[in-house]
Amino acid sequence: MRKTITTTLLLLALAANASAASKAPAWAPAGDKIKTSWAEKIDPSNVWAEYPRPQMVRSEWMNLNGLWNYAITPAEADCFTAEGQILVPFAVESSLSGVGRSLADNQALWYERTFSIPSNWKGRNVILHFEAVDWQAEVWVNGQKAGMHQGGYAEFSFDITPYLRKSGKQTLRVKVMDATDHAYQPRGKQWTNPRSIWYTPVSGIWQTVWMEPVQSTHITDVYATSDIDSKTVSVKVASEALKTGDKISVRLIDGSKVVAEAEGTEVTLPVADMKLWSPDSPFLYKLSASIERAGKVIDAVDGYTACRKISVKRDSKNINGYKRIALNNEVMFQMGPLDQGWWPDGLYTAPCDEALRFDIEKTKEMGFNMIRKHTKVEPSRWYYWCDVLGIVVWQDMPAIADGASAEDTGRSEEVVKHQQHHWTSDSFIGATEANIPKQWKDNFYREWAEIINQFKHFPSIVVWVPFNEAWGQFDTRKVVEFTREQDPTRLVNESSGGNYFFAGDIIDVHHYPQPAMNAFESKFVMVLGEYGGIGRAVPGHTWNENNGWGYGGLKEAEEAQNNYVEYAELLKTFIKTGCSAAVYTQTTDCEGELNGLMTYDRKVEKFDFKVINEANTSVINSIK
Repeated sequence: MRKTITTTLLLLALAANASAASKAPAWAPAGDKIKTSWAEKIDPSNVWAEYPRPQMVRSEWMNLNGLWNYAITPAEADCFTAEGQILVPFAVESSLSGVGRSLADNQALWYERTFSIPSNWKGRNVILHFEAVDWQAEVWVNGQKAGMHQGGYAEFSFDITPYLRKSGKQTLRVKVMDATDHAYQPRGKQWTNPRSIWYTPVSGIWQTVWMEPVQSTHITDVYATSDIDSKTVSVKVASEALKTGDKISVRLIDGSKVVAEAEGTEVTLPVADMKLWSPDSPFLYKLSASIERAGKVIDAVDGYTACRKISVKRDSKNINGYKRIALNNEVMFQMGPLDQGWWPDGLYTAPCDEALRFDIEKTKEMGFNMIRKHTKVEPSRWYYWCDVLGIVVWQDMPAIADGASAEDTGRSEEVVKHQQHHWTSDSFIGATEANIPKQWKDNFYREWAEIINQFKHFPSIVVWVPFNEAWGQFDTRKVVEFTREQDPTRLVNESSGGNYFFAGDIIDVHHYPQPAMNAFESKFVMVLGEYGGIGRAVPGHTWNENNGWGYGGLKEAEEAQNNYVEYAELLKTFIKTGCSAAVYTQTTDCEGELNGLMTYDRKVEKFDFKVINEANTSVINSIK
């Protein structure tokens, strides 16, 4: 009898375990590295659910984020067998992808999922959007190739209407190739062998994938620029398949009041009582556009814009009349952190929209009025929050090279030889550019144009930075001219940290750890593009417990904070001798770098933010 009871209990326990296993989640974070608090709240069925394109919103859309089947195969493979599931939109190397595997340059990463088209989308075109995939993506719908895109930072889309079945499940498949630092593609601070200032690579889908239904005639872009001197806002509306007699209408709205409206593909709207955008008052106007045919609206989008001006102005309050950066015709000392935009759990991708906003809010809390987004590009929603919260942005182009040797990186000699250069950080002489092949250059121009033309819609961006510390720097004057052709409304910082060719608006010096201005040219705006990097380790909150560093070594809390305040006081001296902006390294720790104002997991503020705010505010106000 006892044996029968024991056997029964064992069978019941096994059944319970089997039942529990069947109910276990199909996804869990990979690896044992530190994570943010948001990682604990990830819901695979509702990840990154926010509308991804805040500048041009339609009411109907479908989010395709979530669990997809995946596999890693040899690069030449034309099919795959699923190895498991990956959580989109997190890169395959990341913890939050649930995979945590690297992708070699001779491999391909495959994705696949099914979806259904809502019945009320019938009769309309379906546009499939990828906000960002690193680096080459080939896309098939129901076995038919919809298109291909190369570039790791800009959005792309395909009209997949011709490939859809009339009903039932539709199959979406994506093949990704990513050579990272073993080829010519822009990749910022990604290294296949990460260490020092170089971080874990990112491959595959890393931003939202989504769909929307549109009429065959629809709006494809709305781009607004303001002129605060003439008190006007100019708007260009691009569209697809516009027909004779179609009417495009544009409205600028303050709250519920229509401030101005006009008809046409290019309109200029008068704004008599113009409200200006600034970090202290980040006012945004609503902006809507629609297409009307025979009295019926066939497409409409809602977005926003801001009225602000970025320019160069002589400082009349300084006896030497140094050139300064001006916002809305007023000289403003721009001070902000170097923001890498990396996360311990999502790498390139923040765990959620709340986390994305968090870093910006903390930057504001510390009294900064600017962020330099360092050799990375963020999702559109990051720039949206900068617009909403009020902070100006310097936007870097992700580097295509770094000058490292084959021994350091394992790269081929062919790749290495095209990255070599002589970097002069504190001199106007002796600099050389890298010997970049034409294929690399052509790709750089294509991707840089995509980035500028997507993100120039966000008024918070005020400076474009094509090169950093001569990494992959080539044809500097031509690149500056090209940048201005894409967007003549912003300033150009030609080469942050050295190798100056006097083609842009700004000369940018780097100096660690204490600030210093060792190169000066009064014909340009002079800035300190990087300094600081004060290191401090917080046990339990580091990427590698026994491997981390900061500029000038690691400090205890009190010494680190005192150093920060001392450096801020030094900045005031340099402001008097022409310095017009400063960038402190950096917002958070990043992998082996322990020089953040916060820990990598965002759980510890490494400095007293009230003290930091007082120091920063004092510096910013010293130029007024």
